[in-house]
Amino acid sequence: MTAEDATPIAEAYPSASASLAGRRVVITGAGRGIGSVLAAAFDTAGASLALVARSKPALEKLAGRLAGDHLVCDGDVRDELFNETVAELMTKRFGGVDVWIANAGVSREDADITRLPAAAWREVIDTNLTGTFLGARAAAGRMGPGGRIIVTGSVLGDRPHGRLAAYSASKGGVHALVRSLAQELGPRQITANAVALGWFETGLGAFWHGDERREQDIAEHTALGRWGTAADLPGVYLFLASPASAYVTGTTITVDGGYSLL
Repeated sequence: MTAEDATPIAEAYPSASASLAGRRVVITGAGRGIGSVLAAAFDTAGASLALVARSKPALEKLAGRLAGDHLVCDGDVRDELFNETVAELMTKRFGGVDVWIANAGVSREDADITRLPAAAWREVIDTNLTGTFLGARAAAGRMGPGGRIIVTGSVLGDRPHGRLAAYSASKGGVHALVRSLAQELGPRQITANAVALGWFETGLGAFWHGDERREQDIAEHTALGRWGTAADLPGVYLFLASPASAYVTGTTITVDGGYSLL
């Protein structure tokens, strides 16, 4: 390679910085678990945040630990108007939305399909899948080129688990949704991706982590031999929200310590 060949690469390289200073980021499900970890990481990276969850006290407690600019938006992601309101508040306060992280999720752990109430099924699907759609739609209506839609998926979306029918179905739907969004929003230079998480000690995985037998079984079936920790979470989200991921869209990045391999 000649010096002339290398020049365009050298000029482009600074745009690959992972710095998120000034990026306007919405994080749903921010009140606890994974969402609160992401909020702390994005705050440290210099982003302006909208913290979204149903519990206002939890959001206010989190907000008290953040150093940067932020909004507290308490409400239900299943509500169409609420999603639009969050996007509008973000636009009024910070001038727009650059990144929407659809992280809010629920599960009905260990529910036998023959005893899973239809209402419980609807709650999971409406929160995890429909809530993601409504948020993505609200975000896409206000994003310009360089916008990012990032969805928290799960390894169970592609490798379903018995007694987790609603959760597995919702996450499988989320993975398909980001592929559709990527195709539709690509011409506008907006990307859409999912992060398929494995078994983490925080978030919904905490329910399973308290079961010693199941905890050991999952660790033994994970290539790295352990559960994920809070420190393992933010990196891929920060990457997908940054200029470094400008050519990554329509994909699901698996963060599971190798659980899917065994």
